[in-house]
Amino acid sequence: MLPGMSESYVTILGAGLAGSEAALQLAARGVRVRLVEMRPAVRTAVHDTGLCAELVCSNSLKSTKPDSAAGMLKAELGGLDSFVYAAAGRNAVAAGGALAVDRAAFARDVTALVEGHPAIELVREEAVDLGQAARGVDALIVATGPLTSDALAESLAALTGEAHLAFYDAAAPIVMADSLDSSKLFRQSRYEDAADGAGDYLNAPFDRAEYDAFIEALVTAERVIRRDFETRELFQACQPIEEIARKGHDAPRFGTLKPVGLTDPRTGRRPWAALQLRAEDAHGESYNLVGFQTNLTFPEQRRVFRMIPGLENAEFARFGVMHRNTFVDAPRLLDADLRLRTPGADALGVPVFLAGQIAGTEGYCEAIRSGLHAALSVAALLAGAPAPALPRQTAFGALLAYATDPATADYQPMHVNFGIMEPLDAPVRNKRDRYRAYAERGAQALAAYRAALAEAGLALDGGADDAR
Repeated sequence: MLPGMSESYVTILGAGLAGSEAALQLAARGVRVRLVEMRPAVRTAVHDTGLCAELVCSNSLKSTKPDSAAGMLKAELGGLDSFVYAAAGRNAVAAGGALAVDRAAFARDVTALVEGHPAIELVREEAVDLGQAARGVDALIVATGPLTSDALAESLAALTGEAHLAFYDAAAPIVMADSLDSSKLFRQSRYEDAADGAGDYLNAPFDRAEYDAFIEALVTAERVIRRDFETRELFQACQPIEEIARKGHDAPRFGTLKPVGLTDPRTGRRPWAALQLRAEDAHGESYNLVGFQTNLTFPEQRRVFRMIPGLENAEFARFGVMHRNTFVDAPRLLDADLRLRTPGADALGVPVFLAGQIAGTEGYCEAIRSGLHAALSVAALLAGAPAPALPRQTAFGALLAYATDPATADYQPMHVNFGIMEPLDAPVRNKRDRYRAYAERGAQALAAYRAALAEAGLALDGGADDAR
């Protein structure tokens, strides 16, 4: 325990994956925590219980393969003594190469850890005002998740500005650059000379037959069934590409897929239609399908969008999503410590941190890791020393760098993937070897980061697995 930690007091709003992890991490370092959870007194449209860390969608925490981005993230959680990740391991069920859990047993396990820790006070009430929640504490962590209550969302909007708080995800798919067929794509911005090849966009040109077949598949593809509470306003902000196509066979050709101002260098003519792809990261490792917000199921996105010329073998770093999701514009609002940097937040008089999906990350393990990161940031602040910088070569370090980079435009929540990682110093052509090299580099960076935490007195002694 660092000096003075036992006199420190932190309030955490939300006992989901991120909030529970943050509470357990801080308590393990001697910080007194008030963990506020509105369930079961105030229910949501998807939760069934008042348990901490209740999973409301899939029970899968994704791949455990060491040379996958999801596997790298799990290695980081284990290496940094995550309590919630350890609970997932104790309650795992057979799932091949993935980590899946018995969701009820997992939630009971995490709840028992929280309720049984003498430094954590679990309070069952709805937090409606951040100013009130910040009174009398040394720091505030907001981890209320995608279904943040209307009252608390309004209070958060007062700190961030309404323009920087979203309530619905409308994200287009992102594909890996090295999975695209460059022989079918051409680089050009609209009305630019196609010969110079210096455009900001890659273009996937359709001929008429290709377009007709694509639209037919698009409008007949299986869609995600939306819950009632999501359908009220979901499509007002951004129409899914399949809904646009339903309005008329040629509607996408006069909108998202318009070919105006483009010249296919293979034919010297304007294509019948064209999809534009925009680089998603500074290194050009991944590309966003511009304007392709969609409500198709993930398997259907893979099938239908691979009908686009040049995308026949596309690997998806992120599928398109459209659902209820409260999150902040992280590149404009958060720093590398996940601290909220706005005049409104400064006016509260205590540091405010965000964790979980409300901070703009996507995924179960990403939420756990963000709670851990926020806890480390708070612990360092309370100790009066800066937290060691998280290396960008780690999985979460890459995600954090992407999510808090002011140059990241039109931000939508993201999960860890190789498309946002820094390229290797020496290029590796073979994909599997390259992913393995990413993982090896990440492991080295994680070891250095953990050593820096230990030197700063912030590391635990590997007690997460023995917490029960």
